[in-house]
Amino acid sequence: MERITRKNQWKKKLKDIQNFVPKKYLLVPIILLCFMIVGLFGYILIIFAGNYVIDDKKLIMDSTTTLVDEKGIPITKLFFEDREIITIDDIPKHVQQAFVAVEDQRFYEHRGIDIRAIGRAVYRDVITRSKAEGGSTITQQLAKNVFLTNEKSWLRKTKEAVIAINLENRYTKNEILEMYLNQIYFGHGAYGVEAASEFYFNKSAKELTVEEGALLAALPKAPNGYSPINFPDKAKERRDLVISLMHNGGYIQAEEALALQGKTLGVKVKENTETQSYLTYIDMVVEEAEALYGLTNEELHRGGYSITVPMHLAAQETAFELFKQNEYFPGEPPLVEGAFVLMDQHSGGVLAVIGGRNYVTQGINRVSIKRQPGSTFKPLAVYAPTMEEGVFEPYSLLKDQRLSYNGYEPRNYHHKYLDNVTMYEAIQDSLNAPAVWALNELGIQESKSYLEKMNLPIPDNGLAIALGGLKEGVTPLELTRAYRIFGNGGKIVEPYFIIEIKNRNGETIAKAKVAEKTVFSPQTAWSMTRMLQGVVEEGSAQAGTIKGELAGKTGTTNYPGVEGAIKDTWFVGYTPEIVGTVWMGYDSTTKEQFLTGGGAYPTKLFKDILRGAELDSAAFSVPTGVTDLEEPIVLESVEEIEAKMTFRPFGLFTASLNWSISEDDRIVYRIYSFHNDKATLIEEVTGMGKYEVETINIFSIPSYYVVPFNPQTGQEGEPSKMVKPTFR
Repeated sequence: MERITRKNQWKKKLKDIQNFVPKKYLLVPIILLCFMIVGLFGYILIIFAGNYVIDDKKLIMDSTTTLVDEKGIPITKLFFEDREIITIDDIPKHVQQAFVAVEDQRFYEHRGIDIRAIGRAVYRDVITRSKAEGGSTITQQLAKNVFLTNEKSWLRKTKEAVIAINLENRYTKNEILEMYLNQIYFGHGAYGVEAASEFYFNKSAKELTVEEGALLAALPKAPNGYSPINFPDKAKERRDLVISLMHNGGYIQAEEALALQGKTLGVKVKENTETQSYLTYIDMVVEEAEALYGLTNEELHRGGYSITVPMHLAAQETAFELFKQNEYFPGEPPLVEGAFVLMDQHSGGVLAVIGGRNYVTQGINRVSIKRQPGSTFKPLAVYAPTMEEGVFEPYSLLKDQRLSYNGYEPRNYHHKYLDNVTMYEAIQDSLNAPAVWALNELGIQESKSYLEKMNLPIPDNGLAIALGGLKEGVTPLELTRAYRIFGNGGKIVEPYFIIEIKNRNGETIAKAKVAEKTVFSPQTAWSMTRMLQGVVEEGSAQAGTIKGELAGKTGTTNYPGVEGAIKDTWFVGYTPEIVGTVWMGYDSTTKEQFLTGGGAYPTKLFKDILRGAELDSAAFSVPTGVTDLEEPIVLESVEEIEAKMTFRPFGLFTASLNWSISEDDRIVYRIYSFHNDKATLIEEVTGMGKYEVETINIFSIPSYYVVPFNPQTGQEGEPSKMVKPTFR
């Protein structure tokens, strides 16, 4: 009974307490505890979700690829977004502070989202009844720019907050600020603070002053609206606001702020170095990067590579300018097209290329289009192989006759034939008949075997190969590569446009591999060089002027059906330092549209490019271990001859012969006597114009004449008149 009484007393006391404490106060700690549990669970959920909402690969920003020359001097850029990545250590503190002051004053205090700023933004959204988009931290802006679209919705804001919190959890403040400053857009195609600094101030971001940093910090909110180029007044007003915010944030003193606001914008816009003259070269660099190193066009424009190229700026720009001048192109000049390649003789690096007179990016690249090479093919397909095989030598006599080869009848361009000419003369005057005859003597398959060694395989099997009459033709780049053989001891090398590729971390990931292959002996290559020098000095390639020495060959192909119409015209030439090709023609030749001039036009253009680029002063020197080719001997007729008879005690009657001689003292003079209708060779003298015949029978005096003789070719020239000695 006593127990029941006590239990009832406790129930009564508890009820009194419950009546004394209102129920609503008991709910508060419960609600708070629930919020804490939900918040903790939400935070854990947000962190866990970070693995799904953050793709670290997206934080690797597009970066500008730069082409530089061998000295490291920038030539041009490749980019979808012009951005150069810079580390936070290279961005001055005052520049960092300017962005923090204007974009996120509590950046170093919050953990991705700023509750105070969000509260103000929500208030404004409610008041304006719109999604005004405010209160974003720097971290949220980075999240939005990298991972989200520009859609304005509460869901997108939620995603933004989730990503921002996770970014803060994964990265330090400096890393986040570095990514942000490299990512944002500053107008006029500049992405990131480094590219913006170079564009607006022509300097690196590490050199920015306080007011310059403030101007850049003013731009991201409205890059076009605050452009210091288009709207300088608005830009200055916005910059001065940033300076005031820097003062409010304690980064600069009031006096300094006033002084900085009094300064002009100081913009020094960097001139765009991208010019039309580089377009062909850039395209061929891009092609080579993909073909040899597996880097696609898109990757090059995003990857931030540094590509070292062998471009010779003066040659590239000179060629581009001269290609625009109509005087160099025969026919209807505005419509006549052309192509140009220039390669370094030693390395094989391509120094300059022009793919057309009005070339556009990824357009018709005439450097890589096959054309009929005409007479430029003779040294490659005929003359060098015949010398290498020992069939002929430079001064061997070739038949210069109009012959038929199973119905194929090659003709000289001037329709004249000399019966026999030396190889030297045939090359110098670009004669067709001797070239075809020589190929017939060598054999077509033997010729093709050498062409294959030059990486010029052809399907043709006719003697027209000698004249460059090919089904498919060859490209200007292929001709340049092949002619390099003659200037380099008979060795061929593959041309290249890329010396080295470095990634954005400065690591070399690709390098040109230069491998030479022997095609001809050094002797054959040097003999060909000497003969091709003769083409430039006295043959078909005399047009234009050059300081030093040049070897080369012209070539033309005719357009059938129209008398005098030319389809293609070429010049391929080289010095000890460079080798290159010029092609001219129409993309489509017709009866109404054809070239009206031949090899003189590309020859003059080639020489003018070299002269303009100051690449025309080199001279050839005889390579070690080869025999130099003598200058060709030109026989001159003996214009004057006289003979007199004298008496000498021991020689009895002596006939003294004297005749006019050439300045070339290598000429041999053969003395013939003529008696009883019979000519007899009695002696030879070299470089002399006199001879004495002793013990003449006074009662039967013969007549005499002299014939010049060429020891190089074994040819005799025209005999002199016949004279009979007399006493005087």
